[in-house]
Amino acid sequence: MKIRMLAAAFLLATAPVAVLAANVSCPTLTAAQQAGTCPTEEDLLFTFNGYCSDNARIYGKGAEVCTDYQLYRKMKNIVLWEVPKTGFEGYVSCDIPAGKLKTLKPMTISASKQGKMSRLACGYEEGVTFTYRTREECRIDSAEACKTDPAACKANCE
Repeated sequence: MKIRMLAAAFLLATAPVAVLAANVSCPTLTAAQQAGTCPTEEDLLFTFNGYCSDNARIYGKGAEVCTDYQLYRKMKNIVLWEVPKTGFEGYVSCDIPAGKLKTLKPMTISASKQGKMSRLACGYEEGVTFTYRTREECRIDSAEACKTDPAACKANCE
């Protein structure tokens, strides 16, 4: 009896696991939760002065944001948001009120691959993007339909 149970357990452990295709839809943001805190204006001014006073920065990448505090503020005044139980997350401007963010509808969907990881990006109004990362290959059925129908903003990941 023990031998049969061990043999059955061995067969189950070594049997190939069937991978089912999963439909991944762009989430509604009603359940989105802020995962960090927004920087204060004092923090932004302090980091602007530190970031932009670095002489190497002036001659390298990022010099354009050091010409104007408002450009820097737009780039750095963000916080991480996540949609629980979906795997989607995104950095959102702290200037967008939480109430407004939760009403935004998806307008675009795109998939890209970097190495072994796939990135599914859902674009919302106000320039907000939430992303989902997976090792599975994601294919979008109809990116065009997503522009007019939020329910069509989905991909098949397998």
